[in-house]
Amino acid sequence: MGTIMEPFEFRECVSILKSTGRKAQTLRELMDVIATVSDGSISHHTHQYFLKGHILEYTNDFAHWAGEYLEERALAEELSNIDPYACADVGELREVLTETIDGYLGRFPEPRAVRQGDEFHFNETVSLIFPAGIRAKNLAEFLMAIKYVDAGSIFYHFYDARLRLGAGLDDFSKWFIDVLGKEALGEKIQSIDPFMHSIEGIRERVASAVEGEVKKDMMELGGEQ
Repeated sequence: MGTIMEPFEFRECVSILKSTGRKAQTLRELMDVIATVSDGSISHHTHQYFLKGHILEYTNDFAHWAGEYLEERALAEELSNIDPYACADVGELREVLTETIDGYLGRFPEPRAVRQGDEFHFNETVSLIFPAGIRAKNLAEFLMAIKYVDAGSIFYHFYDARLRLGAGLDDFSKWFIDVLGKEALGEKIQSIDPFMHSIEGIRERVASAVEGEVKKDMMELGGEQ
């Protein structure tokens, strides 16, 4: 009897926005609130930025606000260069954010305040995770699924997983390695930088890598016959 492999079950991620009740009108206020607001709020405005479908001129909400509302383009660029996935945890990310803003204030101590109504509002998200009703028992089925699952599913399995699993792992590469024994494919997926691509960019790169592996398997199978 052949070995029954554990299928990959795609899950959906739906986020419900929740206000913290805190806001900032100036750059100094932004720094002070970042220093004390919840980890969930920091993560929402950085890690979950990729789920919001923004053009990647900015890579987090703090950079977007600094550039678009404060018109502090130099700071916006500095904040955009902060890779949240390069930080060990949210605490380290918080420190990098506050140090970056504090350093900017040291050079430009009197940046203007935004107009009323344009304040930065600190939010959090409550994430609801549930099965998408799609399972893949092999690479061919996975390839079909990855092309059509919702963007929230890609976010959960690739971006969010890196926080859940640590060590640069994501749910896709973990399944490829642990269940299918496809270590090279898993390492290829792990090498995709989440900071450099949109969700659709991640989808394309994962699909391309898997498609290449499927074609390779088919060629090897054909050669054995």
